Amino acid sequence: MKNWILTAAIIVGLPPAATAQSMTPMRGEVKSFTDAFAVRVFPGNPYDKRIRVEVHVYDQNFQPIPAEISPKAFLLAGQASRPVLVVVPFDGATERKVRICTESIPFPGEQTQIRAQICGKFFGHRSF
Repeated sequence: MKNWILTAAIIVGLPPAATAQSMTPMRGEVKSFTDAFAVRVFPGNPYDKRIRVEVHVYDQNFQPIPAEISPKAFLLAGQASRPVLVVVPFDGATERKVRICTESIPFPGEQTQIRAQICGKFFGHRSF
């Protein structure tokens, strides 16, 4: 009985598990019959407070590329997620590898000014 009480006391005394900003899916392959391909991602906020989120698209070398992102920036409530549609042009290629990144932007005047970024890899195939 004493060991059980000691174990329970140790578990209660442990710090809570760290949570991190999330995005699903983190990988994907898309086939398209047009000159662009679309991906729907779901940025998530594991925190209890709202955060400001921006979505960006980069090539495989993390160079920014033009893409249609809807919505591109928004406020995300605590413990919430929301869909974001990203449309990426092929720019004449038959395949394109991109990274879609979700970035949390700190509010002005906040004590912590850390920008968190999480990125997923996506591969578009153009079919004729």
